[in-house]
Amino acid sequence: MNDRLPDDPAMRIDVVTVFPEYLQALDLSLIGRARKRGRLDVRVHQLREWTHDVHRTVDDSPYGGGPGMIMRPEPWGEAFDALAPAEGPVPHLLVPSPAGVPFTQRMAEQLSTEPWLMFACGRYEGIDQRVIEHAATRMPVTEVSLGDYVLFGGEVAVLVIAEAVTRLVPGVLGNAESIVEESHTTGLLEAPLYTKPAEWRGHEVPEVLVSGHHAKIVRWKRDQALLRTARTRPDLLAATPVGEFDKHDRATLEGAGFEVGPA
Repeated sequence: MNDRLPDDPAMRIDVVTVFPEYLQALDLSLIGRARKRGRLDVRVHQLREWTHDVHRTVDDSPYGGGPGMIMRPEPWGEAFDALAPAEGPVPHLLVPSPAGVPFTQRMAEQLSTEPWLMFACGRYEGIDQRVIEHAATRMPVTEVSLGDYVLFGGEVAVLVIAEAVTRLVPGVLGNAESIVEESHTTGLLEAPLYTKPAEWRGHEVPEVLVSGHHAKIVRWKRDQALLRTARTRPDLLAATPVGEFDKHDRATLEGAGFEVGPA
């Protein structure tokens, strides 16, 4: 899944924003711990540092009319010049945008192998398109969307993408096996999870999970993943090649009333 070795240099992440305080969550939990251990090098920058007027202006009215304000290209251009000089290595620039490509687990896996990511957090109505076009002449650029909705700005998306990506970097999670059976890792949703006590408020843990029979437990988890995906995200199930379903998979789905295409 990941080409980075535990003794590789830390992944570097730069975030350019007008609200650096929003990114303080990157100091917490496992990302914060990974930063302290040197597995991640996260740098948050105030876009207004690259303005030159007394008001530190980063936006202006849109050409062609319309509501709201657009982020000016000059501060962004100077920020990229300073953080990724033309003569050195370049990052993969990610621009959160409702007009971007959907962010998926597969994209997170791909990004987790890259040594340097940079995020440009838009605000107001967005960033002048020339910023993205010019940046693309110097570095890989991907406009990325969390979903079919609009947020106030890109900072929330950065937190989501950064967490999804960095948890796949070796050395960030304490137990690397934690990501093996997760939702979306195999294209299916994860089976339901249970812990002690075995009985709680009249609800019992499925008997198979306390049976100690490893093969039956594996089969139960697979069945539950199939059924949960069919009920909740049939689009994921439809996108799975039918050749990946064995005879037992097909029987499980068809027994619950879900049609599976011909083998």
